[in-house]
Amino acid sequence: MSILIVQLGSDRAPDEGVRIGTVRRPPRGVPKAEFSSRNYYDVWLPILSPTPELVTQALAAKSDAEWHAFVRKFRAEMNNGDASKVLDTLAALSQTANFSVGCYCEDENRCHRSVLRQLLNDRGAKLA
Repeated sequence: MSILIVQLGSDRAPDEGVRIGTVRRPPRGVPKAEFSSRNYYDVWLPILSPTPELVTQALAAKSDAEWHAFVRKFRAEMNNGDASKVLDTLAALSQTANFSVGCYCEDENRCHRSVLRQLLNDRGAKLA
């Protein structure tokens, strides 16, 4: 049992389980009824996405220093309030179930899902 970190819209892995979309907005131009069949997500969980202001900061980050500034702010958001509780829940669920967490970005190294991977790992989640 484990969590797979994925790019939304990519082909699903065998035994991937439920795909959770940790994005601020649903995919453009895709009917809601087709989100799952087009491999975007089965469940939408925007609480684990950056705020609109942080999305703008992440997309504008050109240097490593700018990216790391985004990461610090996003980690602070995720380590407080309800987002922290959701991450704790997902980490616990990873001990007994397969599921995936994802975002649209092509490069995980410059995507908030890389930070989610770290945060889940810090909480003892089983990661694929």
